[in-house]
Amino acid sequence: MKKILFTGGGTGGHLFPIIAIARETRRLSDSKDISLYYMGHGNQLSLRLLEQENIKAYAIVSGKIRRYFSFENITDVLFKIPLGFLQSFFLLLFRRPALVFSKGGSGSFVVVLAARVLMIPVFLHESDAVPGMSNRISSHFAKKIFTSFEKTEYFDLEKTSLVGNPILKELLEGSVTSAKELFNLTFEKPILFFWGGSQGAEPINDFVLNILNNLLKNYEVIHMCGKKNYQQVQAEAQTMLDQNLKKYYHAWSFLNEIELKHVFKVADFVISRGGAGSIFEIAATGKPSIIIPLPSSAGDHQSKNAYQYARTGAAIIIEQGNLNPNFFMAKLDYLFSRPQELEQMKAAALRFAKPLAARAIAREILEYLNIK
Repeated sequence: MKKILFTGGGTGGHLFPIIAIARETRRLSDSKDISLYYMGHGNQLSLRLLEQENIKAYAIVSGKIRRYFSFENITDVLFKIPLGFLQSFFLLLFRRPALVFSKGGSGSFVVVLAARVLMIPVFLHESDAVPGMSNRISSHFAKKIFTSFEKTEYFDLEKTSLVGNPILKELLEGSVTSAKELFNLTFEKPILFFWGGSQGAEPINDFVLNILNNLLKNYEVIHMCGKKNYQQVQAEAQTMLDQNLKKYYHAWSFLNEIELKHVFKVADFVISRGGAGSIFEIAATGKPSIIIPLPSSAGDHQSKNAYQYARTGAAIIIEQGNLNPNFFMAKLDYLFSRPQELEQMKAAALRFAKPLAARAIAREILEYLNIK
């Protein structure tokens, strides 16, 4: 029985690609010869999702080095990172996986470093056009590096393979009927999906609330606002909404895999941040979009992701500083008055998409381990 250990940060951008690769690994190997594990930063929701996938998960102490001055850097370097390394070392020594697959993010570097010390081969995947600090350092220890974007900075090209960002193939299997029932949709107007990523996005939430009544005159809105923001967003929306428009607004704190696939099935247009996971899921489902990159993203990676994607014609970028009601509404109304342009954006999104990324990575892992 060959053991494969995944590691990565605890956000959806790290977790769902790992789950996608794990599922494809099992499909390709018929699950006979492999056992899957996860080690890294993980909140209770992340660990529960992994356990549901029959991936034995170990949470370790997670430290990171920030790119700005912070006293937390001192405690992380002196205490959390060494402790995380020791945890990783002994867990790897005990489990002895045949391969470690790193998705990057907080907590992954100590696992990769421990794997290097124990001479366990490491494969690595980078979602963004600009690698995070963990993957940038870990890349020196990796036997194989998978990338999402054609132009990805810092990596050794001889070890790099362009595959795209792994997505759950189940996201392509949504149902109109299920979406109508789940979200109580009217289908009387085009459906917009405002998506701030797994954590929500407060500036986008505030912007939606600011233009909500105007927006709902012509569109139906599904708005994923994040768990920590949901109650406030709902309270404000109910206070300000025109009674005749309430049925067109659907706020959700978080969308799980099943809910998200139904949203993608019915959404006519997506407004999103510029995380790689979001971009590749939007592309795979063929949705035209407006991308609003997070200005404070590390290395400005969301802008670089977004501009590489927008150059294909699949999306329009609006920088957060330029996000004003009149400009946004004019852009949206312009696009919906020209259906042919929306169709061109859909076609460009599908050309960019790489829905088989998870399968391609799983196949290379199994070939390396000589599992057929």
